[in-house]
Amino acid sequence: MNFAPRLFLALLWLATPARAEFAVCNQSFDVVNVAIGQDVQGEFQTDGWWTIGPNQCANVIKDELTSRYIYLYAQDVFGQPILTGTTQMCIAPRKFTIRGITECWSRGDIAAGFIEVDTLKTQRWTLFLAATP
Repeated sequence: MNFAPRLFLALLWLATPARAEFAVCNQSFDVVNVAIGQDVQGEFQTDGWWTIGPNQCANVIKDELTSRYIYLYAQDVFGQPILTGTTQMCIAPRKFTIRGITECWSRGDIAAGFIEVDTLKTQRWTLFLAATP
């Protein structure tokens, strides 16, 4: 039997003041590694990794949000995807900042499916990752 926990995504917009403008909170029982994608000056950029322990949060974007959509990818500590979406963007095995989201393989990067998070044009957003039974 496979007892590997599955994650589901809970999104919450916080109206209370916060230091981080986009935070990811891990409410699962496992450590997760998170990468984000966003529009930076008219070109998509991906950044990673934030390692988030169980019941911990990471401030992944510290400035006020300027893009309505933020993209998120998560994997376990063994590099296995645990949260994937349909928007293909580039990642790398170690800490990275990658400009552009096309031709990942030809540039030596890895293509990964990011989920799209609609922040509704708010300035602050907190996203919760939680284990499913």
